[in-house]
Amino acid sequence: MTTARTPILALGTMSGTSADGVDVALIRSDGETVFEFIHATTVPYGEGLRADLIHAATNNVPLEDVLQLEQRLTLVHAEACNALLTEANVENQEVGVLGFHGHTIRHDASKQITWQIGDGALLAARTGIPVVHDFRRADIAAGGQGAPLAPLFHQMLFAEQIAARGEIVILNLGGVANVTCPGPGDSIRSSDTGPGCGLLDAWVKKHHGQPFDENGRLAAQGTVCESVVAEALTDPFFSQALPRSADRHQFAFPAIEPLSPADGAATLCAITVAAIEKCVGEMNRVPKAVYVCGGGAKNRVIMSMLGRSFENVHPAEAVGLRSDSLEAECFAWLAVRRLRELPTSIPETTGCRRPTVGGSVTLPAKS
Repeated sequence: MTTARTPILALGTMSGTSADGVDVALIRSDGETVFEFIHATTVPYGEGLRADLIHAATNNVPLEDVLQLEQRLTLVHAEACNALLTEANVENQEVGVLGFHGHTIRHDASKQITWQIGDGALLAARTGIPVVHDFRRADIAAGGQGAPLAPLFHQMLFAEQIAARGEIVILNLGGVANVTCPGPGDSIRSSDTGPGCGLLDAWVKKHHGQPFDENGRLAAQGTVCESVVAEALTDPFFSQALPRSADRHQFAFPAIEPLSPADGAATLCAITVAAIEKCVGEMNRVPKAVYVCGGGAKNRVIMSMLGRSFENVHPAEAVGLRSDSLEAECFAWLAVRRLRELPTSIPETTGCRRPTVGGSVTLPAKS
């Protein structure tokens, strides 16, 4: 693998547990610094693909169905990558690497299993770009949680804010929520905190047929049921030692079912925030600022609740970053690190026994 520090163009793709689409981003990086955020886009999944991804993540489906689903997913990613490069006026052969997260259909670190479906060989063939994929299993094999993988990227991106404010929190609000908590010097801690917006998305889909609670409008009409929040935090997940990792579909809080749609939405927002507050408290951190990325940054109710729990809560856009594309940019950066054989996780971020280089490299076939 290359040891050169010359910046290269790198693509990254992210298909989050919400299964609403693929985020694609193009950056220029040497795997240590991002020199340029060039372009990013999101391609929504069709309802059929989204439903099939969620079904595969929550059921034991036949293996052939999984393989066909993986192929469909990969082809959508290939089209999205090629379209982004066309929009950016960049030729495929100019891109040095493509970081392909795939889509998680299983994750249980306690059993040392994680599976992100996605055909790296097919993606390499359809784009002509070397692909780094299957990022999480090397960390699992090294005794880690396999997640979160963004903390080293967060630490690099927010170096200026860390220097100015000291302890901060970078919060990613996807289907599952996770935090990066940089500390003095180069110290860092991170963990999944529990449900992000996944349960809320499912609740709104069930009651209103919408994929998510846009701007928190439904939750804003409701009242939080504090007893349900307290009961939710008795889930065994929250008693696990840090760092811990979660699968979006492992959480179910039956006590919420009798609530009205609005009260249920408000209560799910409160559960998400209470879990974040609990996790940060366990790290003994008192952040001077919280920067939020992911789809949940657009939920005004969650952001308001976070503002009551922490001081100086801001979306990532407040420091010139893009909430929606940050994870895709992260996997582009991690792919460059893989080429340079730099760690993608360390004991402080996932609990792995040693710094670990994650990801398998697949080259496009020569013509």
